[in-house]
Amino acid sequence: MAVKWTGGHSSSILCLNINTEGLVASGAERGELTLWDGGGAPAGQLQLPKADDVTSVVFSPRCPTRLYTSHGEAISLLDVRSLKEPVERFHVNEEEINCLSVNETDNFLAAADDSGAIKIMDLENKKVSRSLRHSNICSSVVFRPQRPQSLLSCGLDMQVMLWNLQKARPLWTTNLQECEMEEESPQSAGQFFNPPLAHSLSVASCGNIFGCGAQDGKVRIFRVTGVKFERELEFQGHSLGVSQVLFMPEAYWLLTGGNDGKVLLWDVSSDVGKQQKSPAKSLQRRKAQGPASSRKDGKLNKGASNEHARVLPKLTIEHREKVNWISCAEIKGSKRVLVADQSSSVSVYPLPE
Repeated sequence: MAVKWTGGHSSSILCLNINTEGLVASGAERGELTLWDGGGAPAGQLQLPKADDVTSVVFSPRCPTRLYTSHGEAISLLDVRSLKEPVERFHVNEEEINCLSVNETDNFLAAADDSGAIKIMDLENKKVSRSLRHSNICSSVVFRPQRPQSLLSCGLDMQVMLWNLQKARPLWTTNLQECEMEEESPQSAGQFFNPPLAHSLSVASCGNIFGCGAQDGKVRIFRVTGVKFERELEFQGHSLGVSQVLFMPEAYWLLTGGNDGKVLLWDVSSDVGKQQKSPAKSLQRRKAQGPASSRKDGKLNKGASNEHARVLPKLTIEHREKVNWISCAEIKGSKRVLVADQSSSVSVYPLPE
């Protein structure tokens, strides 16, 4: 059963983040921002100007008292010790921001918006150092752990891109729909009705493995090798779009949240761990060895299209509300999943050890 954190918001919570000291920040519609202590009591509240929806909250990896928030087209830097007027405000995006990410050296901030632009802020010089672009809404952007100059992005153009801050063009791009059509041509007609619009990205702590959640209900796991990435694994977890993916600090445990109201926990360690020598070759080999018995009338059945039919969730949380955001925290010595949905409360679920 979920424990509910209440009293912090009056409208739908859109985003969550947790700092290294266990302080939780949540942003909601109409400019509401709340800080929570580990026990679920509100520890501070702020109404951001213009009452624009707070779409992303990110603590600085280096300084746990610094909190970056996006609201409308603006970014505010707050000091959580005294939650008053923003310490600084940046207005570099032209449309509503969907996602913020700060690199682990705390010198660059990425802000992805509805125009498809990703503005890279140099936090030391307080100016835009790069402007990167998708051809449609950019829904998620994330810096890679251990590689402060490298980041990944995805969007409603069905593109997943790998960037380096030195270059304005992506190093590597994958179109999720083209991948589908290459592999499942007889089924690809269905893709037009439910295209793999990419909603969320998360990178594992190693910095090389990342997951992408998409509108077609699938989770795709990729491995970065040098200046490109290859698909390692794909599985169907949700009956509706996957709104959130989150790698936990442990190697290759992944949480996913969906529009179907489910939160699922996956262990992909045995699948990504084996491919470390040559992901490209192993993927080709898996394709070549695809079981002939699973091909009926030229269509892949459900088990085979899961590529690894054995990839099943380790835990299913029937949250029953469309998931806006998920986060993971250690509270009183045990792991918890925090879920934000259409309501004004945060739901907290225990995770088995």
